[in-house]
Amino acid sequence: MKTVLIGATGATGNELLQLLLQDEIVTEVVALVRKNLPVRHKKLIAHIVDFDRTETWQHLVMGDVAFSCLGTTLKAAGSKEAQYKVDYEYQYAFAKAAKENNIAKFILISAGMANEKSLVFYSRMKGALEHAIQQLKFHSLIIFRPGLLSRPATDRMGEKISESVLKVFNRFGLFNKMAPLPVKKLAMLMLEYAKKIMQQQRS
Repeated sequence: MKTVLIGATGATGNELLQLLLQDEIVTEVVALVRKNLPVRHKKLIAHIVDFDRTETWQHLVMGDVAFSCLGTTLKAAGSKEAQYKVDYEYQYAFAKAAKENNIAKFILISAGMANEKSLVFYSRMKGALEHAIQQLKFHSLIIFRPGLLSRPATDRMGEKISESVLKVFNRFGLFNKMAPLPVKKLAMLMLEYAKKIMQQQRS
């Protein structure tokens, strides 16, 4: 199984990258990144790209399955416009390139409250991205909508507080659907579903 990935330097993307490199079924991992990856592996082909210049990297989006793990926060991006560019424009351009290059299977990390009609910017943006990618008509499209992600050694104070509060509620059986999801678990699920849809194709 040949795979292509964006977001490999993020929390979930990094976990997924490690799993892909370790899995015997995976023969090649193409990662499009904005900076050097600290890992080296015989399966890994890393390309440093400028996501603003789609024409310079779209031909690199080749494989059996494409994974989109790219994302940022409003604080890190600095503005809604900058966050929209990363969380919507770059990911849609990646999905469009995958479709044009005949990748039949696409796996996207979205958000638990994604809704293109939402009054909340982030939820509306994620919902709009889901809708746009659905219109590309991949043979297989899997969208994960995690709630709060639990990142190891996170320095995001808001995440730490939210995770602590949710864990207290979860102990009393409250808000279980919103229980923090470890990024490693999400990455494992993404790989598991990718392998399932590959097996379905062969059968």
